Amino acid sequence: MTASVQVQNVSFAYHRGQPVLKDISFAVAAGRFLAIVGPNGAGKSTLINLIAASLAPQSGTISIDGINARSWGATELARKIAVVRQGFVPAFGFSVAETVLMARTVYYGPLGFESKIDRQCVAEALEMTTTTEFASRPLASLSGGERQRVFIARALAQDTPILLMDEPTTFLDLKHQVGVYDLLKTIQVNKLRTIIAITQDVNLAAQYCDEAILLRPLSRPLVSTKGNDADADRCQYRIGPACEVLAAAHIEETFGVSGFSGRIGKEQFFIPLGRMAKDAIRAADR
Repeated sequence: MTASVQVQNVSFAYHRGQPVLKDISFAVAAGRFLAIVGPNGAGKSTLINLIAASLAPQSGTISIDGINARSWGATELARKIAVVRQGFVPAFGFSVAETVLMARTVYYGPLGFESKIDRQCVAEALEMTTTTEFASRPLASLSGGERQRVFIARALAQDTPILLMDEPTTFLDLKHQVGVYDLLKTIQVNKLRTIIAITQDVNLAAQYCDEAILLRPLSRPLVSTKGNDADADRCQYRIGPACEVLAAAHIEETFGVSGFSGRIGKEQFFIPLGRMAKDAIRAADR
């Protein structure tokens, strides 16, 4: 099961206001892991919603396997793309198992009942996300971090070739943050899933993702890296191998923060430094 995503010259604005995204183009090959990184207001969640066909671009096209995403029917699209959204709050008293099983409704037969395969997919997704122990508990009774793992389980149970993640490690402690990225990487490699994830953790993105797109609000565009003359125009984003796009200089420029960067083996790390830390470093250098 493989899939690919192509975003071509896409622009979008809410309610005819100022554009949030302008002339964005990139492709994600089947079985690749792309990180979307950038400050608040850069259009990261908007981009995910456009790919999921929850929003329609004002110009440009988004294709799934070479077909315009807006051409897919709801059921067809649900079999292609699973989405983990940020900050979802459950409105009804469903249990964890029931919540995850909802992802399988697009595969139900004509009688509208789950099959043995559906129940097996749910059990596997709960096990992969270490949420089996919560299966019978009401979703609303869980902590934010526990619920987030359940929503990831639901996306996995949907068994789609494309996974869209809007900050999948929100609310998770350090152990489970790493655990989620270990899981996503395993799914990508072993099951050839295409993963696109918004993240604010540049260190995890640099470790696990193949490519990265670094977005910036249109009010503060980046100097373009396209073409031979990098200063000839300005654009909203950089895209390329994660290790290159998430270099310290690009992070500092995009987020307007200075920091400490270094490497451990082949892995690169960036630690943002606040005023007190910078004052302490200056004092130690005297």
